[in-house]
Amino acid sequence: MKDYLVIYERAEDGGWGAHSPDVEGVFALGTTREETEIRMAEALAAHVAYLRDQGQPAPEPHTDAGRVAA
Repeated sequence: MKDYLVIYERAEDGGWGAHSPDVEGVFALGTTREETEIRMAEALAAHVAYLRDQGQPAPEPHTDAGRVAA
């Protein structure tokens, strides 16, 4: 199992979106951050399972994140 960086962003309407820079094309939307986290975990797991079923490797995690005070 691999750990992928996931970016969560709050929309102007209060909803949430998520994507992973490590896994192109996988994203999730939700009303709450918690709901979006669950949906993103499901989306990543389904995508990785699909790749493996097709005989392809799961993408290697290659990004990291941090915060800088300004």
